[in-house]
Amino acid sequence: MRPDMKKQRRGIQLIAEIADVSIGTVDRALHGRPGINEATRQRILQIAEQIAYTPNLAARALSVSRATARIGVCIPRQIRFFYDQLWGGVLDEARSVAPLGIQFIYRPVHALGEGDTQAFQELVKASVDGIIVTAGNPLALKPLINAAEEKGIRVVCVSTDAPASRRSSIVCVEPRLNGHLAGELMGKFVPPGSRVAVVAGILSAEDHRQKTVGFSEAFPRHCPGGHIAIVIEGHEDEDESFQKTLDLLGRMPALAGLYVNTVNCLPVCRALAARGLDGKTKLITTGLFAEMSRYFENGTITASIHQQPHIQGQLAVRLMADYLTNQAPFPPHMYLSPSVVMSSNQHLFQEIRLAGTKFDDSALSSVNQKRWSLKETRPS
Repeated sequence: MRPDMKKQRRGIQLIAEIADVSIGTVDRALHGRPGINEATRQRILQIAEQIAYTPNLAARALSVSRATARIGVCIPRQIRFFYDQLWGGVLDEARSVAPLGIQFIYRPVHALGEGDTQAFQELVKASVDGIIVTAGNPLALKPLINAAEEKGIRVVCVSTDAPASRRSSIVCVEPRLNGHLAGELMGKFVPPGSRVAVVAGILSAEDHRQKTVGFSEAFPRHCPGGHIAIVIEGHEDEDESFQKTLDLLGRMPALAGLYVNTVNCLPVCRALAARGLDGKTKLITTGLFAEMSRYFENGTITASIHQQPHIQGQLAVRLMADYLTNQAPFPPHMYLSPSVVMSSNQHLFQEIRLAGTKFDDSALSSVNQKRWSLKETRPS
């Protein structure tokens, strides 16, 4: 056995000894595989960090098939506050699995639900082995996903699902739970009998629809006599979201709270300020990024549900890479736990601490400058 492989083996054995678990359990924890409870996974990852263990992917590649595989990625670029983080996770993990001989073909689309069916079809024609997609158009994507799976092209949805399709897996914060959590929080922040509203993104997207359903179920249970006055769609457009929220607050100035179930919360914050309701109307948002910090501090945002998009991107690539390199089975879903962020704990999250940093999209820019032709992307 090569020295680097022996060192890799000793590291895994040491973690297993310290954690008092099997080597197989350590392997599942380190590579995000199912079959392990979350507490054990976190304990193993903490031990690995403490002993400065990092998987030697080059050594691992020697023990698996080195046949070149291709993964296509179709994720939106806007709204950048969320998708920059999601892309960051994808690109970080893509660099990590590069020694396994995996190539990536990127087909970014401008915004959720815009052009994803065309991009998906391009990736299929490019002879990829797997596709990671943010399913903004789940109904239109369903037959395309099913056809891809029939051809042996495995599909992993990330951030939002196409649940009626035969996709292999989904990586996200479970959206209905997300909405339930927001509904419970809102019910405890506002007085009994309050009227609140939901500012959704695109209700045809599974993520936004299920969050709305979850909020609608939970809020009345936690706010006696409370009800949801209206649900409006902002279609992930900042101008539209601002104007619709401004109009809503003009018609219903007595609204006790607003729940924004997409990362597009800044126009809602501005609309509250324009109506003089910032800090008065309780606002629960979704996502976390540096520009939100001042709205936490001045009381405009009461709480936000953080969805860990960077980790979502990493896990989606990891699942696909593990399947393509060693036929690791896909879990039907991989749900991350949402985090509640408020003014008192916002500083603990790197998304807030990284104010002023810029997402390195050079990998995506090169794709936009030189689109892969079908001839270039087909195996020779």
